[in-house]
Amino acid sequence: MKHAHPDVRLRPATSADASTIASLHAASWRRHYRGAYSDAYLDGDVVADRMAVWSRRLAEPAGTLTLLAETPAVAETDGPEPVGFVHVVFDDDPAWGSFIDNLHITPSRQRTGVGRTLLTRAAEAAAQQATHPGLYLWVLEQNESARSFYQAMGGAIVEKATVSDPGGFPGRLVGTPVKLRCAWPDVSAISAAART
Repeated sequence: MKHAHPDVRLRPATSADASTIASLHAASWRRHYRGAYSDAYLDGDVVADRMAVWSRRLAEPAGTLTLLAETPAVAETDGPEPVGFVHVVFDDDPAWGSFIDNLHITPSRQRTGVGRTLLTRAAEAAAQQATHPGLYLWVLEQNESARSFYQAMGGAIVEKATVSDPGGFPGRLVGTPVKLRCAWPDVSAISAAART
């Protein structure tokens, strides 16, 4: 079983982390969403857009959990280095359960177990705090590495849909990109997959 690198720590995010999480989110979209989201949006408004989203989410976290993955400071003058995060909305959908709205890892920490640890922790939190046993997320069809990861973690692709304009603003998409619903009928499947 792969584990997160031993120097990575997870902690609940607070409103003070909005800028850090917005930056991680924007950087991930810039890497993985080219061709689905417009270059003008990704190279321009995406950071401000994500900052508005995360400021609001972290100021009013009821019914959600955001976990931030960090490595400790290298020197006394440095703070911890953020390397990823996950955001889960408990009991979001009556049919599918809790919603992993975001899971993003920095490139240097991909395939090191950080994503597996974040997803597993989110599933454990959903098992404790949600009433519905299921968990789901949406992944861009073009993001093959993320799709493979979620399927390796026991998720099943159960639905296709058209991606909505980020922030509800028309013109931020390129064509009509497709997203896939990946679902786990029971969150315990994630813990089981993490042990293999």
